[in-house]
Amino acid sequence: MKFRFRRQGNDPHREKIKQDLFAFNKTVEHGFPNQPSALAYDPKLQLMAFGTKSGAIKIYGAPGVEMTGLHKDTAAVTQIHFLYGQGRILSLLDDNTIHLWEIVQRENRSHLVEVHSFSLPGRPGIESTSATRVTVMLLKLSCDLLALGTEGGGVHFLELPTLTLLNKSLFQDEIMQSVPEEYKCGKSLGPVESLQEHPQDSDKILIGYSRGLVVLWDLNSRHVDNLFLGKQVGLCVSLLDVSQMVFDTRWGCGLNFWWFLLNSVCLSVFLIFVLFISGPFPCKAVNKILWRTTESGSPLVLFSGGMPRASYGDRHCLTILQDSSHVTLDFTSRVIDFFTIHCTDKDKEFDDPSALVVLLEEELVVIDLQMAGWPTVPAPYLAPLHSSAITCSCHISNVPPKLWERVISAGQQQCPLQNYENWPICGGKNLTLDPKQKELLLTGHEDGTVRFWDASGVSLKPLYKLSTANIFQTDCDHNDSLTQAGEEEWPPFRKVGCFDPYSDDPRLAIQKISVCKYSGKLVVAGTAGQVIVLVLSDEKSDHMIDVATVDLLQDREGFTWKGHDRLPPRSGSVVFAPGFQPVVLVQCMPPAAVTAVTLHAEWNLIAFGTSHGFGLFDYHRRSPVLARCTLHPNDSLAMEGPLSRVKSLKKSLRQSFRRIRKSRVSGKKRVQEHDAEVAPVQRRIEPRSADDSLSGVVRCLCFADTFLRDGTHHGPTMWAGTNSGSVYAYALDVPSQEKFSEQSVEALLGKEIQLMHRAPVVSIAVLDGRGNPLPEPYEVSRDLAKAPDMQGSHSVLIASEEQFKVFTLPKVSAKTKFKLTAHEGCRVRKVALSNFTSVSSEDYSENALVCLTNLGDIHVFSVPALRPQTRYDCIRKEDISGIASCVFTKTGQGLYLISPSEYERFSLSARVITEPLCRVDVERPHDLSTFRESNNSAFSAHFNLFLVVPARRSHHRLMEHTRHKQRASLLKLKVTILHSSPDRWKINVIFSPS
Repeated sequence: MKFRFRRQGNDPHREKIKQDLFAFNKTVEHGFPNQPSALAYDPKLQLMAFGTKSGAIKIYGAPGVEMTGLHKDTAAVTQIHFLYGQGRILSLLDDNTIHLWEIVQRENRSHLVEVHSFSLPGRPGIESTSATRVTVMLLKLSCDLLALGTEGGGVHFLELPTLTLLNKSLFQDEIMQSVPEEYKCGKSLGPVESLQEHPQDSDKILIGYSRGLVVLWDLNSRHVDNLFLGKQVGLCVSLLDVSQMVFDTRWGCGLNFWWFLLNSVCLSVFLIFVLFISGPFPCKAVNKILWRTTESGSPLVLFSGGMPRASYGDRHCLTILQDSSHVTLDFTSRVIDFFTIHCTDKDKEFDDPSALVVLLEEELVVIDLQMAGWPTVPAPYLAPLHSSAITCSCHISNVPPKLWERVISAGQQQCPLQNYENWPICGGKNLTLDPKQKELLLTGHEDGTVRFWDASGVSLKPLYKLSTANIFQTDCDHNDSLTQAGEEEWPPFRKVGCFDPYSDDPRLAIQKISVCKYSGKLVVAGTAGQVIVLVLSDEKSDHMIDVATVDLLQDREGFTWKGHDRLPPRSGSVVFAPGFQPVVLVQCMPPAAVTAVTLHAEWNLIAFGTSHGFGLFDYHRRSPVLARCTLHPNDSLAMEGPLSRVKSLKKSLRQSFRRIRKSRVSGKKRVQEHDAEVAPVQRRIEPRSADDSLSGVVRCLCFADTFLRDGTHHGPTMWAGTNSGSVYAYALDVPSQEKFSEQSVEALLGKEIQLMHRAPVVSIAVLDGRGNPLPEPYEVSRDLAKAPDMQGSHSVLIASEEQFKVFTLPKVSAKTKFKLTAHEGCRVRKVALSNFTSVSSEDYSENALVCLTNLGDIHVFSVPALRPQTRYDCIRKEDISGIASCVFTKTGQGLYLISPSEYERFSLSARVITEPLCRVDVERPHDLSTFRESNNSAFSAHFNLFLVVPARRSHHRLMEHTRHKQRASLLKLKVTILHSSPDRWKINVIFSPS
C-alpha cells in the first residue's frame, strides 16, 4: 500500500500550465518616496530625480515614466545632479562615495543602471578621513568636469563621465597665500560650503568657505582673481544674475551680502535682506535663493527659510516675491530642495519661469507661476498617501464605467482645478497600453477619511476624498476663523500641501471598508464602533442621518466597558457635497473597533463584527436583524478597548505566563507524539487554550446564496468566523425587492462549526457546484457574470491561521484540508480567491487560493482541491506593518505598505502585470574610446567635424558640443577658427587618434 499510493513525479504538462499561470514580480512602487533627501532636474530631458535616505534614486517624467535605481550599500543620498541632456545622474552618499548612473535602453525600454563609482582618497600626511569628506559638488555646465569641496577646505576635480581624479586639486594653503594677514589669525578657512561656476568664463569658479571667505579662482592660471571677505559663520553662495555676475552670500544669522563683479572690480552691497521680508527681528538662515528674470518686468525672487526666529522659527516656509506680490508658502514638513521650470535657452533674454517645484520631507508641491495668485498644480503621481496615516485599504477590480465616471465627477467638483494635463514635468514616453479594466484603491485613514485612487496603471492618481468627520460632534472641530486671522499677519502666510500628521480624534480612524461597485453603495467602519452606510449621489444634499444602536453584549452581566466613548452624531441636518453621502449610522455597543464588515446591496444588508460579537442590520428598514455576543466568559480583556491604559500590561503578563505554561506542556507532548506519523510536507498543529484573550474577536464575515437547511433549497446565508475558531452560519429569510418595506429580514442559526485546534478563522468563502467562488451581488441579475452552478453540491472553504479546510454543504462534512507547510510559528495572515488567466490563451483561467503568512511568503493553492501550486518570498518577516497592510486583487496582484507613504505592488500572475514601461531618448556624445578599441595603431585617418554655433554662446557652451575634456586623454585635438562674424563662429575641429 505504501508503494501504491506514493507520490508520482511532476507532470510536465501541468508544470507548463503553472508556468503560464503564475509568476512573481515586484512591479512598481506607488506613492511618495519615504524620507527623500535630494532633488535634481534636467530641463532638456524634462526629468526629475529624487534621492532617499535608504539609498534609492527615483526618476520621474510624464505620468507612467518612472525608473528606480538602488545603491548597493544602504546609505543616504545627500546630493544628486543631472548631466544636462545626457541621461546621466551623479549621486553623493553619506558614506562619501560618488556614483554615476545612466539611463540605458534594454528591450526597447529604459532602465536606470549604475556605471561608475568613486571614493575620494585621503590626502598624504593627513590621517583624519573627515578632511576628505565631500561637502558640496559642482557639475560644470560643460558636464565634463566635477568639482568636489571637502570639510578640509580642499577642492578636487574629477573628469566625467569616467570619474577619474585629475591632478589639479586645490588646497587651503594655496588660497591662504592671497588672504590678507589680518584675516588669517592662525585659523583655517573651514569647510567648503559652496561652489559656483563663473557664467561667462568656465575656467573660473567661486569657492565659499564656512568662515565667510569667497574666492574667485582661475583654474588655468591657478591663482585668486578676487577675494570677498566676510566675518560671519555659516556661508552659502547663490548665483542670482548670470548676465551681470551678481551673486549672493548668506550666513546663519539671516544677513545677506549681494556682490557685483564689474570688469573684475568687486563692489559689495550689504543688505539685511530678511529685514525687508519679515521686519526688524532676528531671523533664521535663508537656505537657498533663486532669481529669475521675466519679460513682464520685475524679476521673480524665491527663497526658503529666513523667518523671524521668535515668532515663526518652527515653520517650514518658502517665499515668492515679485513687485508688490508677496506670498510665504507655509508647509507642514521640512523643505528639502526646490527648483523652477523656466527657459534655459541661452539665446533667450529672459528666464520666464512657469512653475515652482518644491520637494518637502513628506510631499511634493508644484506652484503655477504664470497664473494669478500662484495656485498649486495637482500632481498625477507622487501623491502623499499618508497625508493622514493609512489604517486600512480595499481594492476594487474591473470597476464599471458608470461608477468610474461618477467618482471622477465627484472628485472634480471637490477640486475644480484638478487638471493633470498641465503637469510641467513631461519627459520620456509612456509605452504602456491603456488598461483594459479600471481599478480603484480605497484607503481608510486616521482622520476618518476614505480616499479613492486610480490604481489602473503605474501612476496612482487621487480621484476623490470622502470625509466622515462631519457626521460626528468632536472636541477638535476645525476653526476656520483662526486660519483666516493668521493669513492677515506679516509675512502673508498661505497654507500649502495636504500632509497633516495630526488627527482630530483617534476614534474617527477607518478600520474596514466594503463596496458594492454595481449599486454605488459603500460601508465604512471605524475605531469607535461606528458603521456608516453611504450611497453615491450626483447632487448636493442636506439631510439628517438616521442613527441606530446595536448592543452586541445582549445584556450580558458582569462586564463593564473601560474603553473610549462612542462618537456622538451631529444633531439636525448636515450638508453633503456630491459623492458618497451617509444614509444611516449604526453604532455598536460597546463602542469597540470594528474588526470585520461586509455588504450585500441586493439584500439591503450589512454585517459587522467587533471584539464582542457580530450584528446584522437591514439598512433599508433602518432596523437591526441580529446581534450575537461571541465573548468567552473569561475574556475580560475585550472589555478594556484599544485605548485602555492597563491593557498592554495585562496582556504582556498573560502572554508571559501562557508561554511558560505552553512550553512545559509542549515538552511533554513531544514525548508522547514522537512516534506519530506526520506527512513530511505538513507540520503539527497544537490546540489552543479556550481562555485565550480576545477569543471573541470576529475576524471575517460573508454573505452567500447557498444550501444550508437542506440539499434542495438554497437561499441567503450569513457566515461569521471568530478568533477562537468558531464559525456561525445563519439562514436568512430575505423578502423580495417589492416587499422590502412590508416584511423584515429574519435570521436563524443553521450551523455552528468549532475548529478542532481553535485557530482564528481568517476567511470564509462559499464555492458553487463547480468549485468556483459565488458571483458578487447584481452580477447575475444584470448579466455581468455567469450564474453559479446550483445543481451540484456546494462547499464552504474555511481558512484559519493554521490550515485550510473545505466542507460540503449542507451537511458540513469535511471534504479536504491542507495544513500549511512552513517553519515553526507560521500563521496565515491574509487570504484571497483570485482568478489567473493563462499567458498562452486568454480563454483558459483557473481560480486559486492565495495566502500570505506571517513569515512574508505567499502560497498559491488550487481550488477546491487545495493542492499547492507555487510559493514565493514576498515580504520580509520582520516587516509586520507590510504584512498587516497587504491586500490582494481578484486578478492575481497585490499591494502592501513598504513605508507609511508607499505601496509596493506585486504580481502573482504571469499575464496581469502593472509595471513601468517607458522610454527616454538621450543623445550622448560618442565615446571615442571605441576608435582605439576597434582600430590598431596603424590607423592614422583624420576626422573633420564642422560646428556652427551662435556667437553668444560662451566658451563652455562650445566645449559642451565638442566634449574636449572627455576626449583629450585619447585624441590629439586641434581647433581652428575658419571664419568669424558678429552672428556666428565657424570652427574646424580636427581629431587624430593618439
